[in-house]
Amino acid sequence: MATRKADSASFTAASAPSATQLSLAADTTRIRKNGIEFRSATPIAAWTEMTVALRDPEDGQEVSATGVVVDCRGDRHQGYTVSMVFMELSPLAQARLSLMAYSNLA
Repeated sequence: MATRKADSASFTAASAPSATQLSLAADTTRIRKNGIEFRSATPIAAWTEMTVALRDPEDGQEVSATGVVVDCRGDRHQGYTVSMVFMELSPLAQARLSLMAYSNLA
């Protein structure tokens, strides 16, 4: 499956009382058709609901989505790879994410 890096990404844990916010650089994220994969210095528990704001480097438009962490692998020495699946995307957001995920094939 093809992936593409976003210009930047901002994550907020939606369900946590003391919301965790991560700002990630383009080299730590990979956009998928139905989710995102990113590197984190701290582990994030499976089934954590998070809100994501992704900025497309080509046109500067931002896509906002809510998703659930489905996998977190790694260790405290090398960092963690977190996989997240988006839920209830609007048709416009789904189209923009698909373009972001597959645009490097053009």
